[in-house]
Amino acid sequence: MTKPRIYLSPPHMSGKELHYVKEAFNTNWIAPLGPNVDAFENEIANRVGVKEAVAVSSGTAAIHLALSLLKVKKGDTVFCSTLTFVASANPILYQGADPVFIDSEPDTWNMSPLALRNALQQASLEGKLPKAVVVVNLYGQSSKMDELLLICNYFDVPIIEDAAESLGSTYKGKPSGTFGKFGVYSFNGNKIITTSGGGMLISDDKEAMQRIRFLATQARDPAPHYQHSVIGFNYRMSNLLAGVGIAQLKVLDNRVETRRKIFDRYYNRLADLPGITFMPELADTKTNRWLTTLTINEKEAGISVKRLLEILHAENIEARPVWKPLHLQPLFQKASYYSHMEGEHVAEHLFTTGICLPSGSNLAEEDQQRIINCISDAINGVRKQSYIIFGRHEV
Repeated sequence: MTKPRIYLSPPHMSGKELHYVKEAFNTNWIAPLGPNVDAFENEIANRVGVKEAVAVSSGTAAIHLALSLLKVKKGDTVFCSTLTFVASANPILYQGADPVFIDSEPDTWNMSPLALRNALQQASLEGKLPKAVVVVNLYGQSSKMDELLLICNYFDVPIIEDAAESLGSTYKGKPSGTFGKFGVYSFNGNKIITTSGGGMLISDDKEAMQRIRFLATQARDPAPHYQHSVIGFNYRMSNLLAGVGIAQLKVLDNRVETRRKIFDRYYNRLADLPGITFMPELADTKTNRWLTTLTINEKEAGISVKRLLEILHAENIEARPVWKPLHLQPLFQKASYYSHMEGEHVAEHLFTTGICLPSGSNLAEEDQQRIINCISDAINGVRKQSYIIFGRHEV
């Protein structure tokens, strides 16, 4: 008999979403924009402490709008974290620009300040600084924003903070996503809160955000007829989905605490296994632990990431490798890349040794225990076999 499927990070409804969706139906606010969109934008802005928020169709759309506003064009470069989902970099290609990928560092798994400094120094010497730097907060963990901001401000290059995975996290007491010129959140179905599909662009630059609203609604000029002077986008969020977002935002704190407890259970029961190292939490930060991630030292654990994934999948448990670095993707094979240090490629190491475990806020304790048992049995089973093969006995 097939065991029930355990998913990586499924949607988790609060039960109050239908109230706002029904209200949209009852008032016939079905098309994009409407009271729910306005309310959702205001609540996000107030929650993270910024002046403006614009609800859009996806986090990818939010990044694209930010790059468009910064006038990124063909021939320009944009620096981007390499250890991330392709959506962080695809908008660079939409604008015809060239991505340059920056390695991770070990403390956060996010953009390396050392690699970024080297890349910007080289670009400055060549007289071709990037139009922007896309900094990704991976799996809920904030990057080293103080160091990254110091470097970018020195070279006068704006940061787009891709906080798609880190809503609800904080860095030195300040909400993730609020450090750059623009911040980006995602409400995809697998995120810590969801609108099914959707995103949000935030900023303290009110004038820039008004321009974003214009671009996101097909850039229609003020005229009695449909008139367009620049390229626009159909990127605004539906009033129906914004209603879902309002209800989801009300339970964000609960979702963060639940995912952190899930991480703690994994850590308490697996951290002592040989070869297991969990993604760290940077000092003075609080990660939402969107996904619990760890690395496996194959020599110490006696098992590879590939084999452990096969074992989990055989038990109908969804687990995945860490993101494949973008500089290794066929799509970006011609792109430039800067490593953390000479001979040290942190993102590549994390990709070959990292694994993401089911972390949804609706993950039942008995299901999590099933995952824990599966991993423990896999590693302990390998160790037991090795003792038998070499004729040793455990004490």
